[in-house]
Parts: sequence; C-alpha cells; structure tokens
Amino acid sequence: MSQHSDTRERIKVGVRDGGPRHLHALSEVAKNWLFIIPAVTLFALFSLYPMLRTLTLSLTDWNGLTRVSHYIGLANFVEAFRGNTSHVFWKGVTNVFLYAMVGLTITNGCALLLAVAVDNPRIRGHAWFRAIYYVPPIISPVVVGIMWKWIYHPYTGVINTILRTIGLGQYAKAWLALPGFALWAVAVSTIWQGVGGPFLLYLAGLQSIPQEIQEAAEIDGASPKQRLWRITLPLLAPIAVRVMILTVTGAFLIFGTALIMTGGGPGYATEVPMLTIYRTAFDFMRFGYATSLSVILSLILLILALLQTRLAKRIGGVD
Repeated sequence: MSQHSDTRERIKVGVRDGGPRHLHALSEVAKNWLFIIPAVTLFALFSLYPMLRTLTLSLTDWNGLTRVSHYIGLANFVEAFRGNTSHVFWKGVTNVFLYAMVGLTITNGCALLLAVAVDNPRIRGHAWFRAIYYVPPIISPVVVGIMWKWIYHPYTGVINTILRTIGLGQYAKAWLALPGFALWAVAVSTIWQGVGGPFLLYLAGLQSIPQEIQEAAEIDGASPKQRLWRITLPLLAPIAVRVMILTVTGAFLIFGTALIMTGGGPGYATEVPMLTIYRTAFDFMRFGYATSLSVILSLILLILALLQTRLAKRIGGVD
C-alpha cells in the first residue's frame, strides 16, 4: 500500500476515533502540499500558462499593442502554409536544415576530434585548450555577428585582405552580399561558435569511460585506431545522441548572428525562422500570426527530437 493510501487510512481511523491521530494525519498532508505547491506554482506560471497563452494568441489577430483581439480560428496557420509571405518562413526552415546538417557533420566532427586530442594527458597545455575551445559559445551572438561581419568585409575584411596579400585578389568577394556565398559564410560563423558546446560534452563522455577498459584493450594488442572505433565511439553513443538533438535544436534557434550579419538577406538567402517570427511581430505588428509561426516551429522541433531519439534507439540501442 502506498504512503498516500496509508495517510488516507490514518485520516479515516482518526475521524472514527476522534483522537489526535486525525490532526496528525492532516498535518502530514498539509506538509506534503507545502512541498508540492511551490513547484506546481512555478510550473504553472512559467511553463503551463505561457504555453496556453501562446496557443490562444495564435488563434487571434492581436497586433501586440491593444488589449482587443479577435478570434480568427486557424486562419493564421492556413496563411503560414498558403499565404503570400509563407514562402519566407519555409525558406528559413530550409536554410536551417542546411545549418543543422553542417552542425551534425562539420561542427560535431571537429568537436569530437578536439575532445579526443585534448583528452590525451600527454599533450602539453591540454587544460588551457579546454578553456580556449569553450570561449566562442559564451560570447554573445551579437558580438559574434559583428566580428564575422568585419571579417567578411569586402574592403577591409581579414579574408579579402589575406587574399590580396598572397596574390589571390581575384577571389576576393563581397561574401555577405552574394546569395551563393552568404549562407555558407553565416554557416562558418555558426561552426566557429558552435564547436565548444559539443566539445565539452564529448570531453566529459571521454573522461567517464573507465580507464581499465582502454588499458585492457591496449594489453590485448589493440591499436589506438581500433580502441577509438571499437571502444571509445560506441561508449560515446549516448552523448552523441544528445549532442545531435541539441545541434538540430540550436540550428533552428539561430537568430542573433543572422540578424547582425545579413538580416536574412540577400534575397532571403540567409533567412531563418526566428528572424521571420521576429520581423513579423515587431516590424509588421502581427503578433497573432508570429505566434502561430512559433507554434509551428515548436512542433517541427518536437517531431525532429522524437525522430532522432527513436532512430538512435533503433541504431545504437541508446535509451
């Protein structure tokens, strides 16, 4: 019998007996509720209510200024798929999938290689490298955007200056003004800033692998490459799944860097969903429609996370 059932039984017995046990049981119930109420209240105020409020606003034409809004049903969601400007939002979703693929391959690959290298205690200054690699993720996206915008500057930027110095001036370009290069230019900045997070997770995973396993494999004659592929990487599978989910989610939440570097241009070449939602709400004052876009984006992220988790369980047996 559970503790809750025992408490109710004591209350019933106390009521029948009319003794102090009734008051003692009630005081236990009151104490339990005193522990639960703060957590429930915080969840309701900062999680449940915002979610319900978001769903409610997505069904209105609220302009963000007045208290008056009109219920319009699913009109915002229909416009998100069939409206005149819906292609901008879905162009951003397409771009984000490219950012996610770059993150899953290049960013996470570099993070894993750096973690494996730094985990080697024989490397001098490995503790300093651990700190240096995590500097970019803690820098504000606005600062990162300004810095990389300066790097890509067509006249005074570092890249074009180096190209002209080594005699390759014909390859100097206005990197952020050309649709064919702007998207990849922003992607490079996200790689630079995004390596540090996965790097720390992989490093923590490497340090959690028992050293006895590595030593036993080395005694059995396994080469460093064999130990990496047969021991290290399989044991890192749970970390890799979580890094994969965080990478895809982070790609969909790119905002500050794209806003500062290109503003979504040229010609929506670097558009991202968060930028579309921001512009719809604060430039065009269509908060109801922007909220519906955020709901769609949340559903996309939820579906992707579920698919990634199921795929990871099927392939690698990760819980």
